[in-house]
Amino acid sequence: MTLTPAQALAEGRRVLAEVFGYADFRGQQADIVAHVAAGGDALVLMPTGGGKSLCYQIPAIVRQRAGLGVTVVVSPLIALMHDQVGALREAGVEAAFLNSTLAPEEAAAVEQRLMRGELALLYAAPERIVTPRFLARLQALHAAGRLALLAIDEAHCVSQWGHDFRPEYRELAVLAERCPGVPRIALTATADALTRADIVAHLRLEGARTFVASFDRPNIRYTIVEKDHALRQLLRFVADEHTLPDGRHEAGIVYCASRRKVEEVAARLQAAGLRALPYHAGLDAATRQRHQDRFLREEGLVMVATVAFGMGIDKPDVRFVAHLDLPKNIESYMQETGRAGRDGEPANAWMAYGLQDVVQQRRLIDDSGADEAFKRVLRAKLEALLALAESTGCRRQQLLAYFGEASPPCGNCDNCLQPPQTWDATEAARKLLSCIYRLQQSGAAFGAGHVIDVLRGQATDKVRAHGHERLSTWAIGRELDEATWRRVLRQLVARGAVQVAGEFHTLHLTPAARPILRGEQPLHLRVAAEGRRAERAPRQARALASEARLPLREREVLAALKRWRAEVARAHDLPAYVIFHDATLVALAQRLPQCDDDLAGIPGLGEKKRAAYGAEVLRVVAQALQAAGPAAPQPLVARV
Repeated sequence: MTLTPAQALAEGRRVLAEVFGYADFRGQQADIVAHVAAGGDALVLMPTGGGKSLCYQIPAIVRQRAGLGVTVVVSPLIALMHDQVGALREAGVEAAFLNSTLAPEEAAAVEQRLMRGELALLYAAPERIVTPRFLARLQALHAAGRLALLAIDEAHCVSQWGHDFRPEYRELAVLAERCPGVPRIALTATADALTRADIVAHLRLEGARTFVASFDRPNIRYTIVEKDHALRQLLRFVADEHTLPDGRHEAGIVYCASRRKVEEVAARLQAAGLRALPYHAGLDAATRQRHQDRFLREEGLVMVATVAFGMGIDKPDVRFVAHLDLPKNIESYMQETGRAGRDGEPANAWMAYGLQDVVQQRRLIDDSGADEAFKRVLRAKLEALLALAESTGCRRQQLLAYFGEASPPCGNCDNCLQPPQTWDATEAARKLLSCIYRLQQSGAAFGAGHVIDVLRGQATDKVRAHGHERLSTWAIGRELDEATWRRVLRQLVARGAVQVAGEFHTLHLTPAARPILRGEQPLHLRVAAEGRRAERAPRQARALASEARLPLREREVLAALKRWRAEVARAHDLPAYVIFHDATLVALAQRLPQCDDDLAGIPGLGEKKRAAYGAEVLRVVAQALQAAGPAAPQPLVARV
């Protein structure tokens, strides 16, 4: 059976309401569902939390109901498969996964269900999908007309320019050869123009329709602070922004560059009273799984992790993502910060950034062993991120511009909320570059500390030993303090005018220094904020949160619903949000349903969940209302 786009959309709306409990699509979802369910190929770029999963899940269900067979979903992470399949089963959809957590007999049973046509969706990792055995099964399904759709999630993994390149994704091109005519949809949350082109080329999606949603996440506040005792800054940020009145902390993710730093930061956060867990590839698989499960299932946990953690994490109430080290590029930054505030409530993306971050990232590129053309692309991506970190303008505006999207100033980033003062550092930069040049002429290269000592006229033993007090650049920068000179140096390293090299981090001029030395390229820097003001963003307006807007009686009903949801989630061995999202519980608390008809139209309450949980929800609401007592009388309004 074939479906026209109009038929596909009508069926998609029916599935959206019956299965997922939502009245209408968001953004471009309707166009994507109509196109893919009718048999079209698609490349979908949609930010984290924008509803990407529905863009292939609904077409999968529509096509399965039309007798077109099963949808196979390429998914890179076991945790993501478990949660997605758990959520679909809760909604009454026949779904399964194949991964290493299954015993051989369990995997065989899933494959039998697949071949019997009992599944609407099957999730599997790319490594399994491209094995000869699995490809033979796909070809058999295709030959029988029972392979409805191929969905490739986290499609940026196919690109060497992406932030999480995985070679096994390149092999997925074989799907176009082995299963010709089967519609394919590739999805990702972040990809610049170069990465998009790579996805299209390597997955052979040249004829696919591209859908690009807005990358804007207006509920996320972006803040980048100058690194100065970063751990202390992080603790102050959590205390100021993410500590509830009763002393509990909100859930968050803290990213660090190394395993050692993850362990150190997790220990320090625990010592400070936070419920923090480490996550990195050096931990054994059982420990990583246990920590991830706790993070997904418990409230108020902070995961301290390398970038090995996060892709596919659907936890909706992560209130902050913090970076203690600079990411590799803007795509990585957007992917990682996008894990905050998936529920649409206010969230923070906070990063501490310093000179050593710039040096480290440039060194990683220089020592990567890649060819020079590849390094140039990586440097350009890093420079775009450094420009964001050094920017005095709207952070969101700059982020969106990177992905080709125009935006007015957002009013919800650190630079919009507290516009920084700037000063003309062009002459200071020329002095610093001249000092490096004169030191090189003296016969050796030196590190930042020595260069700044010469600039400031500090007669240290090292300065006297080399006779550098006799240089023409001696003391020409005594008007600035050491911290300011380090900020100037950071900007020059960020611009590629100064290279930091070798074991002793010596400074060297590059060709990019010439226009600055000649005064042809101005340099403006932010004035460092005094004291804590440099480290703090304005406190989140918690009164804007949907829960806080509820009257006291409804908040007590909401609390009872959350306790009941936690019990159900434990019994089903699923995260609580898989049972019901907070938004669904808030809607129930607002409506205070008294009978089954009152449950109609509650977002996120589809037919299967209504049948499974409706009676229990009504019981919990009734008991909570009884415990709360009668509603407060409404004030009388005098007639005029």
